[in-house]
Amino acid sequence: MRISVDSSLCEAHSQCYVVDPDLFPLDDDGYSAVGQDRPVPAGEEDAARLGVSACPVAALRADDGGT
Repeated sequence: MRISVDSSLCEAHSQCYVVDPDLFPLDDDGYSAVGQDRPVPAGEEDAARLGVSACPVAALRADDGGT
């Protein structure tokens, strides 16, 4: 699984960070620093999905890679 952020949509609500600060780091201004196609460690898939769904502006996405 991989997660990505659309930086043009992120409004720094930080709800993803509240779910898991390691999976969803923030930059110095409070915006998501996830980047593009960040790998999710094995066993953290549920937290990744929860963090993605917590974004109030749908700036995050999760790609299960077809699995």
